[in-house]
This record gives sequence, C-alpha cells and structure tokens, in this order.
Amino acid sequence: MGNFKEDIARAEALIFDVDGVMTDGGIIPLPDGDFMRKYNAKDGYAIAYAVRVGCKIGIITGGRGRSLRHRLDMLGLTKIYMDCMDKIAALNDFCTEQGVSPGRVVYMGDDIPDLECMRAVGIPVCPADAAAEVIEASRYVSEFAGGQGCVRDIIEQVLRAQGKWALDSRGVNGSKDAASH
Repeated sequence: MGNFKEDIARAEALIFDVDGVMTDGGIIPLPDGDFMRKYNAKDGYAIAYAVRVGCKIGIITGGRGRSLRHRLDMLGLTKIYMDCMDKIAALNDFCTEQGVSPGRVVYMGDDIPDLECMRAVGIPVCPADAAAEVIEASRYVSEFAGGQGCVRDIIEQVLRAQGKWALDSRGVNGSKDAASH
C-alpha cells in the first residue's frame, strides 16, 4: 500500500454496495415485494460517466428488486451481483472475470457485510456515515454520507487522478447532433 492518490491513479475497477452507499439506507417496502429507494443524481451521473469512459464498475449488494435492477441498468452497469449473501465470492468472481487484481480495486461499503471485501481489496473506502468498523477498515472516508454524493466523490477522485474526468461537456447521453450545435 502506497500513497492513496498514487494508488487511486492505478485503480483498475470500482465496486459499490447499494443500500447505505448509493442510497441513504432507507427502503420503503412495496406491496408487490419490491422496494423504493432514493438515489442521488450526482452519484448516478458519475457512475454513468465512468462507464462511458471505460471504467470497470461492479455492484455487490444484498439488495434486490425490479426497481433496483432498473436503476442499475439505466446507469449502464452490467456487472451486478444482487441479493448477494456471499460478497467475497462475488468480489472474487468480478476480479477474475474482469482480469483485475484485488489490490487495484476500490470497494465502497458502509456496513458489516462489506468488511470482508474491504479487507480483500487495496483501496477500501466508505461514506461518512458508515459503521465504525467500516470506517476503521477504510483508507478513505468520504465527507459525504451514503446517498448524498459519496459515490460521486470517489469516482471523481479516481478519474481525476487518471486524467479521465470532465474530458468533454456533452454529458453522459450527449447526442452527436448536440455536439454540432
């Protein structure tokens, strides 16, 4: 483990938990068995932007539901482990499939089920309101809470360190026609 800024510049992938990281942890159960969650638009933009510039991004979550799947699909994510009770197996599968070293992975988690993965990667990070044990295991604690911009914070830091942030102003879904105006 070296300097944090040098390590994130060499990061090969980012993995995020959902509830408590991409959301504030609140869920509203719906009668059909799905759940309603509130997401931060800036986090969503950063994820979609990172996908667009070629970053390897994974989601490992105990969360489930059609609305969650829809949100992750909308962001362009394809490596999704939902309803996951064995997060370390999912992490190992992701790293093998993507050809990345766990030592070069950023993992953002917020609670006890994330600890094993956080201890297995080189760059464990967390939101400001993570469980005390997770904060202790992290190399970086975002100033932002879960669902309040912590995902954007770490993605922006990684992409800035790699020279990939804000390369153009077209936005994630910028059309070719919009670029010519």
